[in-house]
Amino acid sequence: MRALLPLRYPCSLSAMTHSEPSIPHTTPNVVLTGFSGTGKSTVGRFIAQRLGFGFVDTDLLIEARWGPIPAIFAEQGEATFRSLERIVAAELSLLSKLVIATGGGTLLNDRNVTTLGRSGHIVCLCASPQTILERVSRRPGTRPLLAGANPAETIACLLAERAGAYAQFDQVDTTGLSHAQVADAILSLVSDLSD
Repeated sequence: MRALLPLRYPCSLSAMTHSEPSIPHTTPNVVLTGFSGTGKSTVGRFIAQRLGFGFVDTDLLIEARWGPIPAIFAEQGEATFRSLERIVAAELSLLSKLVIATGGGTLLNDRNVTTLGRSGHIVCLCASPQTILERVSRRPGTRPLLAGANPAETIACLLAERAGAYAQFDQVDTTGLSHAQVADAILSLVSDLSD
């Protein structure tokens, strides 16, 4: 595993874009969770622009430091990847005025929920299984958990497994909605940030 790099922003590989330094613990973050393909990264950038916040995609941040996620899964296993998610979650929780798009499994970990929940408002994006399949199929080979022979079945199984964990957060269904419509729905849940 590569050595831990200092947390400096903006970092390489577009893991984060930010127009000004963050001041810890002053303005809450917006934390987006949900299954792969629900629109966290795309909508997260859109919301960050509207709020004047920085944007961080935790998967891109991990890749900027430790290499491609499929390689981490293949060479070091899922447990190592989850430990990297915990490191990133802890660091981001110290910053403010961010929109944070987390990996689909990041907030299945209670420690990450507590850590990121203290720093902001968590919103879970969801979509129909068919919509998810269509979206993730546009980028084959980038989702290690969906690399099997039957991704539709895997999606259905993982959605069922994660339903309870995702249900604890405010939900926004992105099926059939534009990025602007999803952003509006999220901003209505975190209205105190957009005033």
